[in-house]
Parts: sequence; structure tokens; C-alpha cells
Amino acid sequence: MFRPYHQFLHKKTRGGSGKQPCTVIAHRGASAYYPENTLASFAGAIDMGADMVELDVQLTDDGEVVVFHDAKISRCTNGRGPLKSHTLARLKELDAGGWFHEKFRGEKIPTLAEVLSLCRGRIAVNIEIKTEAVGQTIAGGIEEKCLKMVERCGMRRHVVFSSFDPRAISHIRQIDKRAPVAVLFDKKIDNGRLPSEIVVALGADAFNCSRRELTVKRHTDLKAHNIPVNVYSPNDEEEMRRLVSRGVNGIFTDRPDILRRVLEDF
Repeated sequence: MFRPYHQFLHKKTRGGSGKQPCTVIAHRGASAYYPENTLASFAGAIDMGADMVELDVQLTDDGEVVVFHDAKISRCTNGRGPLKSHTLARLKELDAGGWFHEKFRGEKIPTLAEVLSLCRGRIAVNIEIKTEAVGQTIAGGIEEKCLKMVERCGMRRHVVFSSFDPRAISHIRQIDKRAPVAVLFDKKIDNGRLPSEIVVALGADAFNCSRRELTVKRHTDLKAHNIPVNVYSPNDEEEMRRLVSRGVNGIFTDRPDILRRVLEDF
């Protein structure tokens, strides 16, 4: 079911079982089956019944917002060099699918606008702002560009922003206090603080971390403060079951179809 993002935060339990429904978040789309962060991957996630897609955004040399994970383009395209050194027109000439499988040759690096257009009315979106794209100033930065694009696409109620970079969270909060934001936990910069302390300090709505970082201490703290936690990126069915049983709010996975099947038992 296509739902506003806030409904993924504090959800009612199903059937009186006491277990919380878990949001199925397709990591870079259905990236186990399609080239990551492409329109094909996001369309695949929609077909598999995911609740949300996760994607990464960066800026091109000419200031356009594109969906791509790595700082350099060589792993997932037939190009070379840093993404930020290429214009959008140049990036659109590259093949972003052939590296994954021959049948996806010709897939392109999508713009954020193209992905939002595909997802509108069909699925919620987690936009991760990459640190490489974050600047010191707010005006004209990637955060402002993304917020305006989400507004123009009519997706305000169906998008959450996340970042490892606290500057990105702060910038979004200063531009639009209503925009949902999630902290991506980075132990190198969080100085041993508890998740609740990090979330409160940044004014965030949720806490995202890896499955190994969700220790008993951290999870207990999150539950005590009623803070939603989303975990990345298990693809193993048994590990998914363990996390769902622990009561996590959402799971990022490359295999949303497997997670959807797991949830049928809960």
C-alpha cells in the first residue's frame, strides 16, 4: 500500500500479535536483480511490493542532482573519474547497466527528478544525500535542490531524507522543519553518544544503522525513547527474520521480494 512517510514511523501492530510491521526498503532499488540506482531497479522494487526505495544523490559538475552511489563512476558505468567532474549531458552518454548484465546495457544514470516521477503515487522514497555533495552553505546546495524537486513532484509526504553527514541534516532542518529526516549512524563522528542523544541533537525523526551496529544497548535506548530504527542491508532470510523478531521498524535490503515473503509469517 502506498502510504505517507510518517505512517512508517510509529505503526500499529498487526492482528494483536504485538509484533510491529516492518517497512520493506529496497536498497538502491531491487539491486540484487537489477543494476543499482537505475530506473530499472526502482521499477523492479515497485513490482516486488517494496514499501520504499532507497537511493543516493550527488551533484554533477553543472549542478544537477543525479542518483548514484560512488564518488567515482567506474564501478557502475563505462566511464572514468569522479562523478562531480562530469556534466549531466556527459553522464547521460554513459552505460549504467552493462556492468551488471548484458540485458541491462543502455540503462542510464537517472536524475532525481526522473526517479521521483517514476515513484510518484506508487512508492515512498528515502533520499540519502552523499557527503561528497554536501557544502558549507545552504543556499543553492544539494539539500535545497532536493527539497524543491520533491515539492515540485508532489512527493513531500512520501519522502524521507538521510545522510551520514550531520551538515546535511542540519541544512534540511533549517530549510524545512517539516521534512522527515533520518540519521545515518557513523561511529567515527558520533563520539560514543547513544542513538537518542544523536537524534535529539540533530532534530531527526529516525535512526538508521547497519545490522552489526544495532547492539542491544543501542536498541534498548531507541526503544526507550520511542525512536524508529531502520537497519541495512541484510539479504539473508534468517537474518531478516531475526531483525523482524527484534522489532526493527524497517530493513534496507537488495532483495525486497525475500523480505516481503519473510513478513508473511509475522
